[in-house]
Amino acid sequence: QVRLVESGGGLVQAGGSLRLSCAVSGLTVERYNWGWFRQAPGNERGFVSAIAWTNGSKYYADFVKGRFTMSRHSVENTVSLQMNSLKPEDTANYICAAQSRGAASRNPGDYDYWGQGTQVTVSP
Repeated sequence: QVRLVESGGGLVQAGGSLRLSCAVSGLTVERYNWGWFRQAPGNERGFVSAIAWTNGSKYYADFVKGRFTMSRHSVENTVSLQMNSLKPEDTANYICAAQSRGAASRNPGDYDYWGQGTQVTVSP
């Protein structure tokens, strides 16, 4: 059974940092593309970052602008998102996802497995 469980969210002041983690069971992180998405109330689920299984190449949304770093951890079988210089507009539920086919995608529809997400709230 595939299970993705995110953790690490919380309340932080603007300018602060959080490290999100996605614990994976039922899949091997090295054999899938991974994505982080976020969704705020009333908004569509939007792309944050992705990492390709083939060579570990990373892709980020423009709004990240060097603030976030996505990683995969083979020994722990987890995927993480280090978020620095957080802004109030980063407030959302952050969700990790696994993609089994094709190139690492920014489209949520290309992902096969999803977690429930972890809430990130950034105060001014």
